[in-house]
Amino acid sequence: MILIGVTGGIACGKTEVCKVFQKKGATILSGDKIGKEVVEKNKKVIKQLVRSFGRNILDGRGRLNRRKLGKVAFASKEAKDKLNRIVHPFLLEELGKRIKNLKKKDTKVVVIDAALIVEWGLQHQLDYLILVESKREDRIKRLQKQKGYSRKEAQDRIKAQLPEVAKRRLADYTIKNDKGLAELREKATKVWGKIISHKR
Repeated sequence: MILIGVTGGIACGKTEVCKVFQKKGATILSGDKIGKEVVEKNKKVIKQLVRSFGRNILDGRGRLNRRKLGKVAFASKEAKDKLNRIVHPFLLEELGKRIKNLKKKDTKVVVIDAALIVEWGLQHQLDYLILVESKREDRIKRLQKQKGYSRKEAQDRIKAQLPEVAKRRLADYTIKNDKGLAELREKATKVWGKIISHKR
């Protein structure tokens, strides 16, 4: 099994790159989706989040409102670190289980789509690490358009992440998302070709 990580800051185009890989036959594991499941379905996590951030993060039915949680948790570094300490151990445990299961099924290529691969130290387990980069202003616009964030919310999310320059040194391939979707897909296809032709 080839294990590939696709990383980069929020709204840089990671998921679009992963869609290209999926069409080529890769199985995608999304850090965002697993994190969302953990946060919404794991009662232990919800309990800890309410204890740390207050009952305001719940909706009228007592379910987690992720938008409200995000506003509180990304407002400061301390709050963001607190959120990560609660959620990440559960997320990483679930991710590890899924990778193990896919290995047992003899899956050929697995791609982890996650902004925090380097922060989690997962790069050591990967065969290849791909960094997707995009201009800060383009990312802010995407977050406003796709997620409905205010400019301040978008800036807070971007600011909360490790600068891409720190990840560049660790990446086997860097894809610049600066010329539109068609070119991004073309670049992703080229990188896929290189990885598959050099597979270990």
